[in-house]
Amino acid sequence: MLVLGISAFYHDSAAALVQDGQIIAAAQEERFTRKKHDLSFPVNAIAYCLAEAKIHDGVVDRVVFYEKPFLKFERLLETYLAFAPRGFASFRKAMPLWIGEKLFQRDLLLRELARIAPALGDKAKLRFCEHHFSHAASAFYPAPFTSALVLTMDGVGEWATTSAAIGRGCDLKIIKEIHFPHSLGLLYSAFTYYTGFKVNSGEYKVMGLAPYGKPAYAKTIFEHLIDVKQDGSFRLNLDYFSFCTGLTMTDHRFDALFGGSPRRADQLLEQRHMDLAASIQAVTDEVVLRLARSLSTQTGLRDLCLAGGVALNCVANGKVFRDGCFDRIFIQPAAGDAGGALGAALATYYDENHGSERKAIARQPDAMQGAYLGPSYAQADIERRLSEIGAIFTIVEDGELIEATAMALANGQAIGWHQGRMEFGPRALGNRSILGDPRSPSMQKALNLKVKYRESFRPFAPSVLREHVAAWFEIDMDSPYMLLVANVKPERCRKMSEDEQALFGIDKLNVVRSDIPAVTHVDYSARIQTVHKETNPRYHALIGRFEELTGCPVLINTSFNVRGEPIVCTPEDAFRCFMGSEIDFLAVGHCILHKDKQKPALAHDYKNAFELD
Repeated sequence: MLVLGISAFYHDSAAALVQDGQIIAAAQEERFTRKKHDLSFPVNAIAYCLAEAKIHDGVVDRVVFYEKPFLKFERLLETYLAFAPRGFASFRKAMPLWIGEKLFQRDLLLRELARIAPALGDKAKLRFCEHHFSHAASAFYPAPFTSALVLTMDGVGEWATTSAAIGRGCDLKIIKEIHFPHSLGLLYSAFTYYTGFKVNSGEYKVMGLAPYGKPAYAKTIFEHLIDVKQDGSFRLNLDYFSFCTGLTMTDHRFDALFGGSPRRADQLLEQRHMDLAASIQAVTDEVVLRLARSLSTQTGLRDLCLAGGVALNCVANGKVFRDGCFDRIFIQPAAGDAGGALGAALATYYDENHGSERKAIARQPDAMQGAYLGPSYAQADIERRLSEIGAIFTIVEDGELIEATAMALANGQAIGWHQGRMEFGPRALGNRSILGDPRSPSMQKALNLKVKYRESFRPFAPSVLREHVAAWFEIDMDSPYMLLVANVKPERCRKMSEDEQALFGIDKLNVVRSDIPAVTHVDYSARIQTVHKETNPRYHALIGRFEELTGCPVLINTSFNVRGEPIVCTPEDAFRCFMGSEIDFLAVGHCILHKDKQKPALAHDYKNAFELD
């Protein structure tokens, strides 16, 4: 049975294809259109998924959308009626769009599908899945657990903002929900907005900024903004927010509570903003911990699956793991709305095939195949594409590719690494990555300012061989998707002096704190990616050779893009980013490219090519 899943029209549109319970392909639309968080109907992602499965006539058994538009419209209407007459301006803006398009989304979907292939537009095959159930399915069905608790947390779906489900075998059932407007995701987004970052894209910046501050406002948040019960259930004090009635997240009472207006994007970060970030992170950690502990006690289940946008908060995830209320944790790598496409497809397959064997249980470390579910390019195709855009390259065998790249890394060069299938989800995991030497005390700042063209405080993640993770970090479990934070081992760390501790916020960044300073955050933590030979043998071999040269089984791994750009997809994307940034060395398949050998005319001002995120 072939099931095509789709998410679209909010942010991070995507498509995924499942055949008899096995994930065949999945990709976000932004990778093809080059528009970050593209919300348009995923024409290109669907076409890719069908091509990957060699389906040229559009004949699939089911097409499923990741949420139910009528329920979402119901929420919009009821919210307006509850707060009327406040919010009329927002309501007046939303209504024409809903009445003209979104309310009749079934017809819109069928028209768009039929444009791709007439057979896709068969209304008898179209299904809709509830938003939180899509998230829950995306986490449970690929997990290597026979049974598990599934915790989904995000901004809002139709009504649910937080849900708990139990998965057993092929059955999945939601048992508890917290409803809009009480939302941990929206609370975090309110602070994203207030500290000057974009909602639905800048939340990870708040998480990255938090270690530079102190949770000085956490008590204020608990006292005024959110009432959290011991079991983790919560309610927001809506007096301080305007997301129900206005076009912003917060209002003047929120401003007064925290001592000023929201930061503009062009304003410098101050210690207050760092303290605010630290405070909302501490509150989020506490709420998620209470939810996890209480649900573990109530259900007796020892395995946990996480999904929804809040599950991308790797700091909170790490706290849950270290707490020990669950033995094992699986986090869907595409935990946000893109992953809803995959979850909807999986949910529909298992709903219509009761008693089918769960293919994930026998797969290790899970059934996501390392999240390498996007397009790949044959070597001959790579050579043709690079030649057509004027690139100068050398073709090498696998051993020489690994050797040359490892030597360049050991010599301090920034590497573009484009290999195999593109990753699904927001993280580059070793196939569309920029790599560097984590031992370099200047590499983090250099990559941020000269390669990524982004804020200097932004942290980088370490890719570490799975077999060596416990020797370098305080964790000994699979973390293949860069979604758990753990501390660097104390014996690898250097204690900061009193003078260094007293430095202002981001000034601490340049202090060498460990043997791998470029991936050690100011609080001695790191966002871990364990690299497995089974899912990515080439990347595993590269890190292994780097270890032989340097004694260090760790690399800096950041996504292959500049600030505001989606992660590169094609060889041409990789070459343009290479030529428009200060990446020194590019490896695309078996092609090696050196910056100093390229035609100067192909260089361009790339850092201004994309809208800042």
